[in-house]
Amino acid sequence: MKLIAQVKLNTNSEQFSALLLTLETSNDAANFISEFAWDNKIFRQYDIHKSQYYIIRQRFNLSAQVVVRVIAKVADAYKMGVNRKCVFVRHGAIPFDPRILSWKLDKKNISIWTVSGRIKIPFLAGVKQIDMLNSLQGEADLIFRDGAFYIHQYCNVVESEEFIPDGFMGVDFGIVEIASTSSGKSYSGKELTGRRIRNVKLRRKLQKKGTKSAKRLLKHRRHKESRFSKDVNHCISKHIVADAERTNQAIVLEDLNGIRERVRVRRNQRYIHASWAFQELKHFITYKAKRSGVPLIIVDPRNSSRECSVCHCIDKRNRKSQSVFSCISCGHSANADANASLNLSYRGRLAVNQAIAVSA
Repeated sequence: MKLIAQVKLNTNSEQFSALLLTLETSNDAANFISEFAWDNKIFRQYDIHKSQYYIIRQRFNLSAQVVVRVIAKVADAYKMGVNRKCVFVRHGAIPFDPRILSWKLDKKNISIWTVSGRIKIPFLAGVKQIDMLNSLQGEADLIFRDGAFYIHQYCNVVESEEFIPDGFMGVDFGIVEIASTSSGKSYSGKELTGRRIRNVKLRRKLQKKGTKSAKRLLKHRRHKESRFSKDVNHCISKHIVADAERTNQAIVLEDLNGIRERVRVRRNQRYIHASWAFQELKHFITYKAKRSGVPLIIVDPRNSSRECSVCHCIDKRNRKSQSVFSCISCGHSANADANASLNLSYRGRLAVNQAIAVSA
């Protein structure tokens, strides 16, 4: 399983300047190559390398392997489409391979090529990052963000063997309740929604003010909400996977692809709906489950909020409100999210039984 370990480089002033100049020079070279590729309609990496390699080395004074990686960066960008010329920002990320970046995990430093020569830089990383770096493989990216340098290293983490589950834990995603499980646990989104509403009002106020201090505060806070949301999703996914592993259950998730296009909401709810990070939470649960050996099942969520978990009657009238479910057929009443999670659990069991029957 491919994961990315993110570590922060603890640079001094000289190392910082060397890395910054390396980023700027490499991206200037990338723009030069992109200009050539666009004008001559040459987009294959081999063809660009054949015609531009020596020119770039001489013009920008980059090492051989850095030139190779910059050419690959341009070629990869044009694989996304050749309808318009690709332009690279001066402080954009650049790739490094093991020839120009090596790790000393025992000493917690890296040896990296720069335009000022090869330098050793200490890095900051936690226990989990170090554990991941023991399985590092392939390229890394040098990132400049918020005045600091980071290395994003690709790692090939070994997946645990899946166990045979004794049960199925349905997980219903939502906004009021970020996640509700069929085990009876729910994770409220009240604090996260409150922060988002407060941040919207604060951003609107600062943008309207327009002073230098207001713009400085906006810049300082620009990633604060996404960081908080990411931390919340990490904590929720960790608890869900740990609970499933402890109780020997498979996790059943709903496939919510395309829900933003299918669901219409009121004007005052659009921002909250657009900020709903359900795919991020699904991704976190997925990779944590694979690392722990917890089986994962994806099911169709259609009508899961309108179906009774007892008699399986499906009717729009069953959903009395956002939080209340009351079946018109058998009279069963429950929290709407808890009822939906039980339906997902049931559908996960059906999917496994059907798969077993087909294979038999």
